[in-house]
Amino acid sequence: MTIGLTQEHRDLRDAVRAFATRHITETTLRAAADADKETLPDHWSGLAEQGLLGPHLPEEAGGAGYGLVELAVVTEELGRAMAPGPFLPTTLASAVLHTADHRTYLAALAAGTTVGAVGLATGTLTLTRAADGTATVTGTSELVVGGHLADVFVLPAADGGRVTWLVLPRAAVDTTDVRSHDLTRRSSRVTARSVPVPAADLLDLDPQRPRDLAATLFAAEASGIADRCVTTAAGYARVREQFGRPIGQFQGVKHLCARMLAHAEQARACAWDAARAGDPDGAADSGEVSLAAALAGAVAVEAAFVTAKDCVQVLGGIGFTWEHDAHLALRRAQTLRITLGPAADWRRRVARLALDGTRRKLGVELPPEAEAVREDIRTELRAAAALDGTERLTHLADHGYTAPHLPVPWGKGADPVTQLVIAEELQAAGLTPVDMIIGGWVVPTLIAHGDPAQQQRFLAPSLRGDIVWCQLFSEPGAGSDLAGLGTRAQKVEGGWRITGQKVWTSMARDAHWGVLLARTDTAVPKHKGISYFLLDMTSPGLDIRPLRQITGESEFNEVFLDDVFVPDDLLVGAPGDGWKLARTTLANERVALSHDSVGSGAETLLEIAAASDGLDDERLTTLGGHLCDAQSGALLALRTTLRTVSGQQPGAEASIAKLLGVEHQQRVWETCVDWQGSAALTGEGERHDAMWMFLNSRCLSIAGGTTEVQLNIIGERLLGLPRDPEPTRKG
Repeated sequence: MTIGLTQEHRDLRDAVRAFATRHITETTLRAAADADKETLPDHWSGLAEQGLLGPHLPEEAGGAGYGLVELAVVTEELGRAMAPGPFLPTTLASAVLHTADHRTYLAALAAGTTVGAVGLATGTLTLTRAADGTATVTGTSELVVGGHLADVFVLPAADGGRVTWLVLPRAAVDTTDVRSHDLTRRSSRVTARSVPVPAADLLDLDPQRPRDLAATLFAAEASGIADRCVTTAAGYARVREQFGRPIGQFQGVKHLCARMLAHAEQARACAWDAARAGDPDGAADSGEVSLAAALAGAVAVEAAFVTAKDCVQVLGGIGFTWEHDAHLALRRAQTLRITLGPAADWRRRVARLALDGTRRKLGVELPPEAEAVREDIRTELRAAAALDGTERLTHLADHGYTAPHLPVPWGKGADPVTQLVIAEELQAAGLTPVDMIIGGWVVPTLIAHGDPAQQQRFLAPSLRGDIVWCQLFSEPGAGSDLAGLGTRAQKVEGGWRITGQKVWTSMARDAHWGVLLARTDTAVPKHKGISYFLLDMTSPGLDIRPLRQITGESEFNEVFLDDVFVPDDLLVGAPGDGWKLARTTLANERVALSHDSVGSGAETLLEIAAASDGLDDERLTTLGGHLCDAQSGALLALRTTLRTVSGQQPGAEASIAKLLGVEHQQRVWETCVDWQGSAALTGEGERHDAMWMFLNSRCLSIAGGTTEVQLNIIGERLLGLPRDPEPTRKG
């Protein structure tokens, strides 16, 4: 994976990785860590020759003329390699100077002949302005990362109640080098003793902008560190054996590694968005730029720190030794987070920006071919808009708009780009096709596996909304083990007699038809003896009982089948095909894009906050954390969409987004209730109020596969950890 999503970005990633593999070895890291004094690494000139010190700078300043995203791709990859030396301090300095249109040092920084460093806290640095307009700076900065080697410093100074950023050459100041927590990139304090500062070296820019750039690039490096830690931990867990099996087979280790991957993907998504928002030619306004940077500062840097700690934990004793590189990653991640400032501060900044009305607008810039289909779509939708009610829904369905991703004649055979155009035009026209709900799973299965008679009978009515479906898969004794179902189907003349019990069946009382899994052969392995039936929900022998939930309502049902007859023509596929059919889905071909980067729960929190007299720091931090989770989840989904639009396979983002999204929803509604206090306990609220949503959200980590099952899937399928052992058979 990489921060960038285009082929050009992946090529850049590969080139940097190849460079790092050749030049940044374990020996390189050890030499840097053990040195008494930091020196420029041997690969420094190579970075300059490859153009890696200035991808974000204009060509006239010695750069490549690209932007922050390209710099972030390089920074992530060098972070993954734990590259010693002042790459990050130098590129951050040039990014700040470029933003401020200060050109004096740009070419030298891009060429690697000058090393830069940026301080992020004023310390005691104070700017004094004389009546004649001259300015001097006095005081000592906080620690400046990369200060050992810097030739030029970009520093903040107190300036009469505000902060002014200024440029100081090394010759004008004194530096105090410290051994540094990060042994491979060391820090210094900078002291100015009434140093004159020319007007040209007082930077004209928003005082927050350098910190936002730092958050963006720190997040990019943090993403690489997190990826390194995940790879290291998972690789070790695959081969290290304890108690007779690889430790990655133990769920405690497997789930920890899966959580590490989730943190790494969050870091990558947030760093990517901050970089693309911060590009000067980007479409984001200044508020969005700052929000995206604050999100990266709050999420990505902390993610690297968490994964570095967890990496040591997975490695066990060897991870605690000086000889292993794990502590070098931990040191660098911790240096980043402390230098940037507490994650809580950045969460509060996210909250304040959101309370002021700032939102990060999510969208996809569609390729030119999108316009080739747009007018035809508009023409068809104008005809639909002239109709009402059932006629409108039928028109949309018959023209393929209920499920455009499906093949003609049921859908439009729409590729990802066309699907997004259709979604835009439907929204613009105020049109909403039928939401098939469970039918959205049934219809693709019948297209792929149903016979012509079944397709003729069920597909068009389902797409028009004339048939409502339910799903009869889950059973009380099977839980998440779908293949462990016990409902039996016995072959009789003309069909099958089915007996058993299903549970958690939503819409069973309203559905016309259901899809049912039943065991037709008990003599074969459990996955092979299951068949897939279509069930008329008015069939004799069906007993549907409402299942009251913790909300007090009955959206789910128990369904008892007592010798229910299903004709042969309602068996889909062949006997024993049920497991394959149950897994059939065209979900990867269906593209959706949410423009909502916050979500209903977080918006409810914002409404509560706006109606209050003000939030203390604790609540601001909590609110900001929830907003970070909401935004990062939306970004993960957006990256999945962009991969699909560009013809790539979905990455890890989809699985991670599901895992994190569920937990976010549960936490945010719990906080909503907390903030309402005793008013939430009266039982007088309306349906779907905060308390109802809190109770209802408890099912999210159970339905459709529990969180623990999801962690197993992430660990096994994405990280390659060994599968859980088969249960011991009795007898």
